[in-house]
Amino acid sequence: MNEKKRLRNKTVSSSIKTAFKKAIVAVLEDKNPGSATQLVKEAIRKADKAVSKGMLHKNTAARKKSRLMKKLNALQAQQQPVQA
Repeated sequence: MNEKKRLRNKTVSSSIKTAFKKAIVAVLEDKNPGSATQLVKEAIRKADKAVSKGMLHKNTAARKKSRLMKKLNALQAQQQPVQA
């Protein structure tokens, strides 16, 4: 029983880490707000799902999501032209 849970937790944890890494790379390196937004949404969805299943603490997920959104908002602000 414990082994089954450990394996499931391991795969979910790995997919969350991968989703956040992909989103961060998209935000910091690709400089394309459209694709970055999609990857950020996917990472946030996975984090929320892990919280609901008890695999990730809610404050940890909130912290990760907040940091990711801060980077995405900075990219979007940078892409928008300055209005006078």
